[in-house]
Amino acid sequence: MSSEVAARRDAKKLVRSPSGLRMVPEHRAFGSPFGLEEPQWVPDKECPRCMQCDTKFDFLTRKHHCRRCGKCFCDKCCSQKVALRRMCFVDPVRQCAECALVSHREAEFYDKQLKLLLSGATFLVTFGNSEKSDTMVCRLSSNQRYLLLDGDSRHEVEVTRIAAVQMLAEGVPLGEKDMHTYSSLPGSQPAAEGGNARATGMTLQYTAPGAEGVTQLKLTAGEDANGSRRQATAWLVAMHKAAKLLYESRDQ
Repeated sequence: MSSEVAARRDAKKLVRSPSGLRMVPEHRAFGSPFGLEEPQWVPDKECPRCMQCDTKFDFLTRKHHCRRCGKCFCDKCCSQKVALRRMCFVDPVRQCAECALVSHREAEFYDKQLKLLLSGATFLVTFGNSEKSDTMVCRLSSNQRYLLLDGDSRHEVEVTRIAAVQMLAEGVPLGEKDMHTYSSLPGSQPAAEGGNARATGMTLQYTAPGAEGVTQLKLTAGEDANGSRRQATAWLVAMHKAAKLLYESRDQ
């Protein structure tokens, strides 16, 4: 990738919306796949009462719009100002109690997991049905749109083309099996989060540009004593969280 193309991918601009200042990509096509679009606000004339507590709006009781869901609330029900990074707001913005709780939970992804994904980790990588595995560093690109795999060769996987993610985990034996898998598709509950399993790898299914069908990629954390196994395990857990946000963005 040329430096000019990379700079174009990462270029950003400051814009003002009715909800506040946002730092957004210069080119919409290069926006983060984890981002959310600003909601349409419920028109003032359609909400004479708070949509949470049913208090009637008047001269003393003003109405406020939640910047995340766009609904109308009184000050009591929409008083929190919380960072909303998925919409690229520069400053914390007003949100209703329900949305503020979600935004607080997502802050952990941006403060912890995203940093892990950007820094990368070392895995044994297997493409398709190949019996050969290559040692590669896998990391998320700075604009969060690509998984970059670097080793003897270099590969890119566009995040928006990922169709399914499945974690491989080692934990408490299940019957005669000591390995089990779980998917990050909506509604699933990852076994590794239960405390009895340790993530050991991940399979990704994605569509490659110009290729027919689905391509599979397998990442396996290696066994070593220098800390890279721990880094790889943390990266896998972070990628699982990223997959959840990705599916939420698609379902918006």
